[in-house]
Amino acid sequence: MAVLVKICGITSNEAADAAVKARADFAGLVFHRKSPRYLDPHQAASLAERLKDRLRVVALVADAGDEEIAGIAAVVKPDFLQLHGSETPDRVGAIRSRFGVPVIKALAIADSADFAGAAAYGDAADMLLFDAKAPEASMRPGGHGAAFDWQLLRGRTFARPWLLAGGLNAGNVARAIHVSGAPGVDVSSGVETAPGTKSPDMIRAFTDAARNAHFVREAES
Repeated sequence: MAVLVKICGITSNEAADAAVKARADFAGLVFHRKSPRYLDPHQAASLAERLKDRLRVVALVADAGDEEIAGIAAVVKPDFLQLHGSETPDRVGAIRSRFGVPVIKALAIADSADFAGAAAYGDAADMLLFDAKAPEASMRPGGHGAAFDWQLLRGRTFARPWLLAGGLNAGNVARAIHVSGAPGVDVSSGVETAPGTKSPDMIRAFTDAARNAHFVREAES
């Protein structure tokens, strides 16, 4: 099965078109105001329209209220909502039920103990995303370019499909997939020339490296 690829933090038409051309599976639009990839409603509506039906559009929020989510859903009409804050399983389930949109729940990982709560999201979320835990002084939950120990995922199984995020780039994504067994990967800063500025060449290189990871492994065996 092909590795799923999500390009998160799309902020421009050029980046949107690059994700489509690279045949990524998901494109993420960020609605966390403290992120350098934050989109206002006008930008988001334009990009969502450009991406719609070309790949799956993901709207990323963190600890957002129902009113904020409703506004985003009305403007973007996303294929998925990504909850990247401290949302509980009950909150995730409530959002999924109220808005009728599949949910990706991001979980912050630093050590093996951080997987303890993952099972609780099995009935609430449609997909899980394992990201590196943000530095203590950080004002946002993701997009830092930091990785956690991918071996922590080796041999683990989950009730839902999942994506690996945190510190990935074209140079290490194949190794990350081999080590973790990830069925899908998510990248943001790893395909940027500056925070919030995506490189089409880096998007293409990352997607190619992820999709060819298993072939590389077979060749090395």
